[in-house]
Amino acid sequence: MIDGLDPVIHVPKRLAAMAVLANAPSVLFQFLKDQLQISDSDLSRRTSTLESAGYTSSTKVGHGRGGSTTYRMTPAGQKATTSTARP
Repeated sequence: MIDGLDPVIHVPKRLAAMAVLANAPSVLFQFLKDQLQISDSDLSRRTSTLESAGYTSSTKVGHGRGGSTTYRMTPAGQKATTSTARP
């Protein structure tokens, strides 16, 4: 393993999700799914891992087909995204 890399965030799809979230105050599930070009279930797994680590938060409004989920990066996520390995 390379020192300084966070195994939660430095997985391609999760890192891509964090890159999208770093450029917006919040994003809808569908927007994030479209940007990453992944399935609903894959995005749910990725965002669940990021949320469990404290890197993202989500807000759900409504239920079922009429509901929506919005994601945002937390301060811990911003720190993890911008930190880099140092020699």
